[in-house]
Amino acid sequence: MPEPAQHADVVIVGAGVAGLSAAHRLARAGVPAVVLEAGPCVGGRMSTEKVDGFRLDRIGRLLCTSYPELRRTPGLDALVLRAFSPGVLVYSEGRRHRAGEPAPARRAKGAFHTARALASAPRVPRPRTARSPRPTTPLGSPLDHARLAKALARLAATPAPRLLARPELPAADALFRGGLPARTLDGFVRPLLTALLCDPDLTTSSRCADLALYAYARGRLCVPEGGADALPELLAAGLPPGTVRTGVRVRAVSANSVTTEEHGELRCRATLLATGARAAAELLPGLRVPDFHPVTVVHHAVPEPPLTDPALLLDADRLGPVAHTAVISQVDPTRAPAGRALVSSTVLGPPPPERELRAQLAALYGTSTADWETLAVHHDPEAVPAMPPPHDLRRLVRLLHGLYVCGDHRGTSTVQGALHSGRRAARAILTDLGVPLAPARGSVPAAA
Repeated sequence: MPEPAQHADVVIVGAGVAGLSAAHRLARAGVPAVVLEAGPCVGGRMSTEKVDGFRLDRIGRLLCTSYPELRRTPGLDALVLRAFSPGVLVYSEGRRHRAGEPAPARRAKGAFHTARALASAPRVPRPRTARSPRPTTPLGSPLDHARLAKALARLAATPAPRLLARPELPAADALFRGGLPARTLDGFVRPLLTALLCDPDLTTSSRCADLALYAYARGRLCVPEGGADALPELLAAGLPPGTVRTGVRVRAVSANSVTTEEHGELRCRATLLATGARAAAELLPGLRVPDFHPVTVVHHAVPEPPLTDPALLLDADRLGPVAHTAVISQVDPTRAPAGRALVSSTVLGPPPPERELRAQLAALYGTSTADWETLAVHHDPEAVPAMPPPHDLRRLVRLLHGLYVCGDHRGTSTVQGALHSGRRAARAILTDLGVPLAPARGSVPAAA
């Protein structure tokens, strides 16, 4: 740790993905930074617990291969993403149904397959008469699927600025003004958005919901190989040695100094707050603290995978507290030891009663959960900042010359939003310091 009153060009408070992203961009521009983290490791909410060979994410946020910031952020070239199978599985009326499979990349960007690919599990044909109704599934008729495919393809092909110019409503209200049948919305769109936004009531801004569906239609849902902490650890490892200092608690900040409990004052030319919203407001009274969506992630070790498909499983019938679940070791085999399987389930609220949780999982997977071992229950009451309308997707990152703030509470409450806010903050710092921002290029390989 620098000695008291030592000078640094930029001090970044918080070693989450937003702060680490900003540090990379400053380093590329030749501006040295020091990142101070109060915790014992980097990553903030993107942390992973290791238990008996299992890798257990504390907050299981879903990523998408189409996130632009995963390609633009320096330091992430070596990140490997493990993709879920195309589309999702939706549990409804006692069965699992495949829905929402994106088209191959060689076809039009974000275009979805035709109604055939969006249809649910095969049905047994039966004779029709003139009075026989057209056969339907819990997710809607083939015509409903065709309408959904057309709507999502049109959304994926729409430039993002046009999406952001649309009238803003709560997502739940906007859905039912789009012309899609209620069965399709309740059977697919609502549970999907609930999983992507961590908002069971869909009070989120419709613009944020449009961006979430836009990303889904143009890519694949995925997770970092090895656990969520792989992303921030990779960012930290790519910074110059000594940049990140853990176990350092900051108790005061200003435009030209940061005061720590352990090491006194550190002088600087600029200070960047890259903590969560509440911690930032404690250091800078007056910053708005948003409401939050609480999230609980429950991890079970199972002898055999109850589902071999590496798919995200949604509950359209809302049988219980679980919003979505997956045999995550089928998606990323590195998350479980050989001969074991890992089921990770997300509850959008407080930890539920064990009996209620297991009963729902038994129904979703169609198997007994009596021999499932509970490895961990991770709860965060402030896991995801809420984004009700009107929501500013580009909240100010420059508070004044020399004092800046970034994080998922400054844009969208996603990993994409956190990385993007770090980029915006770094650009503002470099502009004020009179240093040109170096271009960033990179690609993220996705494992099958």
